[in-house]
Amino acid sequence: MLPAGLRPRGINEVGWEDGEQIGRSGRPSGAAVEGVAVTRRVLVVGASRGIGKELVRQYLGEGWRVHATVRDPETGAVPAAPGDQLRIHRLEVRDRDQLADLVAVLGPASLDVAIHNAGVYRAPRAEMMAINAEAPIRVAEALLAAGSIAEGGKIVLVTSQLGARRGRQGSLGDYGDSKAALNDALRDRAADWSRRGVIAVVVHPGWVRTDMGGSSAPLSVEESATGIRELIEGLTAEDHGRFWTWDGREHPW
Repeated sequence: MLPAGLRPRGINEVGWEDGEQIGRSGRPSGAAVEGVAVTRRVLVVGASRGIGKELVRQYLGEGWRVHATVRDPETGAVPAAPGDQLRIHRLEVRDRDQLADLVAVLGPASLDVAIHNAGVYRAPRAEMMAINAEAPIRVAEALLAAGSIAEGGKIVLVTSQLGARRGRQGSLGDYGDSKAALNDALRDRAADWSRRGVIAVVVHPGWVRTDMGGSSAPLSVEESATGIRELIEGLTAEDHGRFWTWDGREHPW
């Protein structure tokens, strides 16, 4: 899989000036087009801890402009960044007014990648369905309706292998059912979202040592986030509408 192409911009819609940024790897963070390196932009929804927080840290380290959402900016422990490289937004993913405010701030064609990482593992079933299944789709639809995703941009919805039915009938448990519903919702919308010019996938992040995954999980947040970033970088239109794992393998539905 090859990285998607990017188009050059000057002063973008949220007031950042595009220019060459060198990440930890020593490579320019943007793709060079006619001698100009384009600074890329990512939104991480659910960035106060775990995988989301680590994704923010890694994207900042590679020179990306990062939008990060947390439920409470006063208490959300998001990594620090110089200047305006990082912008933090308040978002409780079920709050439609806060979502509308976020989309208004982002503006058109302001993102190359949007990652919806927010989710819960233990909650009443209705709350779990609202946060894990309904909210990611609502956020993605709002970004698409506003034109916030640049042409060829990528939408990544974090799911779980516990939501894979593998042809089985019956309940997968409240958490599994919520992730299965998210998977179904992406598949239902894949054709429409493709026509809107984006690449959208669901991704299982692995069993990770987080508050949700527990201390006995085999993966660190660094390993999971690195794998997710590498997967996203390589996504092409052929990969759209599919179920992937953090390490680049296609997962059965």
